[in-house]
Parts: sequence; structure tokens; C-alpha cells
Amino acid sequence: MQPSPSLTPSSRQPSSDIRQLRRVALSGLLGTTVEFYDFLVYGTLAALVFGDLFFPGADPAVGTIAAFGTFAAGYVARPLGGIVFGHFGDRVGRRSMLLLTMVLMGCGSFLIGLLPTYDAIGVWAPVLLVALRVVQGLAIGGEWGGATLMVVEHAERTRGSRRGLWSSSTQLGAPLGSVLSAGVVALVSALPDDDFRSWGWRIPFLLSIVLLAVGLFVRLKVAESPLFVRAERAPAGRPPLLEVARRPLPVLRAAGVGIGAFTAQSLLTGFMISYAVDHGYSRPQVLWAVTLASCAALLVLPAASALSDRVGRRPVVLAGAVASAALAFPVLALVDSGSPGLLILALVLGHGIAQSTMYAPLGALLTEMFGTRVRYTGASLGYQGATLIGAGFSPLIASSLLASSGGGSTPVSLLLCGGAAVTALTVWRLRETRADALQPAPPVVTPASEGTPR
Repeated sequence: MQPSPSLTPSSRQPSSDIRQLRRVALSGLLGTTVEFYDFLVYGTLAALVFGDLFFPGADPAVGTIAAFGTFAAGYVARPLGGIVFGHFGDRVGRRSMLLLTMVLMGCGSFLIGLLPTYDAIGVWAPVLLVALRVVQGLAIGGEWGGATLMVVEHAERTRGSRRGLWSSSTQLGAPLGSVLSAGVVALVSALPDDDFRSWGWRIPFLLSIVLLAVGLFVRLKVAESPLFVRAERAPAGRPPLLEVARRPLPVLRAAGVGIGAFTAQSLLTGFMISYAVDHGYSRPQVLWAVTLASCAALLVLPAASALSDRVGRRPVVLAGAVASAALAFPVLALVDSGSPGLLILALVLGHGIAQSTMYAPLGALLTEMFGTRVRYTGASLGYQGATLIGAGFSPLIASSLLASSGGGSTPVSLLLCGGAAVTALTVWRLRETRADALQPAPPVVTPASEGTPR
């Protein structure tokens, strides 16, 4: 019996492959850590001080700019970044695009820390803030897909592959960025209020330059994806976006698989801060609970990713989706109890374990759904589509439903169940891909009923 193509030992020296793969994995970890650190620092400090510093409520024009900036950065820039960086990543190369996304993310955050406030330059302050958020959104849209597929494509060359385990390096950036941002914001928020508002809020943004320097040092030493180098020798076909558009079903399925994880992530982290504070918890109690849940995720993500290499991507994602739906009502009941200890337990169960189990195999699974010539574009669009629907709209829907229902937690639980159901139904219709070789042409991702899962 012949071994699976993805499990065949490389003809190159294994030690050389492993050294390069470790460097690529570290590069992916640093990139996604910068991404989530910047995102969460901005979100937290925007709630604490940006309203007064950049968007004074007395000026209607500034309020309009703020609304447009939120829309542009959160809903347009990220998918657009996936398209732009995906196209050039599939045509020019993964490595150069990842260098550019890291520079844009780190510099964008650093420059926010240097921005004059509204009192200093008037309406130009929020205009510049919005512009920098758009730049960050573009970079974020291209970072995850490129970083993940670089790891997975390099892992293809190593003995035993273990694409799922290696891909968890990029997934770990989300909880690690959360832990770092929470710690830094907690430290600066302990300053006297006048100092915090005048200069202390800038420190977390300025520290991004340190992450950027370390990330670039590692990323500059990373070799181009060997699969891209091999595919590059073939004649160029249609632009990647057009090629993906001709066969949109894999992108739609990729988005469907990720919706549950991003719905749970947005509701049990950012939205949960305001929800729990409104129900009597102090902000430090909620931040500590989110931080501890993120620490749990740091353990669950690599374990679930490694498990997906053994039993398959489908069973692991499906188990996480079922667990998320089953825990939806108990988790909100624990939060509503008013006990800080039960709040921690709720977020560890819902976010640290169930959501992380759904999220862990996505890097390998989405990469395996597309061929090398369109992989950056396809995986990025699927991932950002799931982010747009799951993370982008869930908090807004939850807030609206809570207001109309009198504040009960049932709407939030139903949203968690709904997102998990979309993921479960989508992944149920996919066949298993963990044993597939990564081919230059897009694999046919048939429904489970049309092929035997492997």
C-alpha cells in the first residue's frame, strides 16, 4: 500500500526543512499576534478615551466621520485587503506580501500613538485616525491567509506533514494578542487619570514598533513557499480572483465553516465586556476573565490542531460546534449569576475550549480547500467572509435583540447556537482533506454524501 502523497518524506534534508518550518511558524505567530494586539488595544482604548479625544459628541460632522471610519475599517477594508494581498500573493509571492502586511499593521498602530488629538488639530485628528484604521484593515485582511498557508505549504515538505499542528502557530496569535493587549492596557490604565488621558493611552500603540521589529527580523529570514515556487513555473492563467469567482462554492463553504468560531469569539470577548459590566461586574473582573479564557485557548488550540491531524479536520470542527451550541445557554446563565468565579468558568468553557476547538483546524482546512495558484485569494476571502458575518454583525444583532427583549440573555445564546449550527451543517457536507496532498489545481471539495471522508 502506497503512502499518502502528503506523508511521503521529502528528498531534502529533514533538519533543513524543520529549521525553515519553525522559522515560518514563528513568523506566522508574530504576524497574527501583532494583528490581534493592535485590534484589541484599539477597541479597548476607543471605549475608554477616544470618544473624548477624537470624536467629541458635540460636533455632528465628527460623529459622521466616526461612523464612516468604523464601517470602512471593520467591514470594507478587511475583505478588500484579502482580495488585494491575495491576488499579489498568488501572483508575486507569499513572502513579499507578508512583509508588507506586517509593516502596514505595525506602522499603522505606531502612528496612531503619535496622532494629535481633536483639541490640537480639529477635524483632521479623526480623519487621520480613520485613515490609519483603513490601512490596518487592509493589512489585516491579507495577513492571516498568507501567514497560514505559508506554514501549511512549508509543512507539506516535512516528514509526516502535521499540517494541522503547524498551522496552529498562526491561530495562537489571537489569544496571545489578547493576553498582551489586556496586560498592557491594564498597566497604563493604572496611571492617574490626567496622565492616562494626556499621554498614557499612547504607550500601547507605540509598543507595536517592538513587535514589528521582532516580527520583521524573523520574517526576513523566511524562504518563499516551495509550492508557490513550483507553481510559478507554470504558465499564468486567469487572475486568481476571477478563477475563484468561476468556482465560488469553496469560498462560500470556507466562510460557512468559520462563522461559528467568529460568532462565538465576538460575543464572548468584545461584546461580553459591555454585557457583563452592564450586569454588575467591574471592568477589571471582566478583563481578567477574558484573559484567563485566552490563556486556556493557548493550550486548547495546538491540542485540537494536532488532534485534527490524527482524526481529521471535520470531526474536530464538528465537535467544537456541537459543544458551543450545547454550552450556549449554560454559559450565559453562569454570566448572569453575578459571580466572578462563574464568569471565569463561563468564558473558559465557551471561548477557551468550545470556540477554540472550532477555530483550531481552520488554518489547515481552508488551505487544503484551494489550489496553490489561487490559495492565498481563496483562503483569505473565505476567512474574511466568516469574519464579516460572524464577528462583524453578531455584536450589533445581539445588542439590538437585547434592547428589544428587555435585556434577557436568550438572544445571545440563540446567536451562539445559530453560528455553531451554520458551521456544523457546512462541515458536515465537506469531505475530509487532511490526507490530501496540496496540489497546484484546486481540489474538488465534494459534499460528504458524495465521497467517503478520509
